[in-house]
Amino acid sequence: MVSQLIQTFDERRDIAIPGDREKTVEFCIEHFIKSANDAIADHNYFAVALSGGSTPKAIFQGLSKPENQKRIDWDKVLVFWSDERCVPADHPDSNYKMAMDAGLGTLGIPKEHIFRMRGEQQPEDAAKEYDLLIMEELPHERFDLVMLGMGDDGHTASLFPKTHALHAIGHMITFNYVPQKDAWRLTMTYDCINDASNIAIYVLGANKADVLAKVFTSPLDYDTYPIQNVGTGTHKALWIVDQDAAAKLKEES
Repeated sequence: MVSQLIQTFDERRDIAIPGDREKTVEFCIEHFIKSANDAIADHNYFAVALSGGSTPKAIFQGLSKPENQKRIDWDKVLVFWSDERCVPADHPDSNYKMAMDAGLGTLGIPKEHIFRMRGEQQPEDAAKEYDLLIMEELPHERFDLVMLGMGDDGHTASLFPKTHALHAIGHMITFNYVPQKDAWRLTMTYDCINDASNIAIYVLGANKADVLAKVFTSPLDYDTYPIQNVGTGTHKALWIVDQDAAAKLKEES
């Protein structure tokens, strides 16, 4: 089912448009399960970097349903985050809290396999600590799946337009001051994201249609649309888009 719906868009990007929101979330869940089982079959663990947002929340809720819980060997899952707000773990804005409350906390993942970004620390210290943690915990320093979304401004993870993290090199994790939010964030760098075996970008809803069309049809300018720099010829990004978000993309094509 998953592979049948994936089409090539260009040398760096594939796209899947499964249908309405419900069908698209179902596709996202199936893609997650397939990515996990493929990785476990290959090297006996599945390292995933989670994202915040409404679609990942729906995915976590779907994975925790009884019919899906046993489709993955959760003892072999290593959970990280692609970005985090600089808040404590129990804060309502915490991506960690959202994931755990949405169902991840019910799946029996060993506590020692859950690696949250410590948003309550000084941003620079937290970024350095997480960078080292990835090197220590992942044998090949490569994720099997990085989950991402796209903001209305074309940002992804906490790589916001015209912020310094867009140009961070030599690290997997960096800290980023976001003037648009007047807040500090922790985020994966492009180097880390683009080295992942699977990169999934979830874009759902009619409110994303305009920016999605601009991202796909405008010349590469990742200072303006940071998500344009996700995906390489070696590790393509898979855009999973519902029919509402894809409406203007189809008009442009």
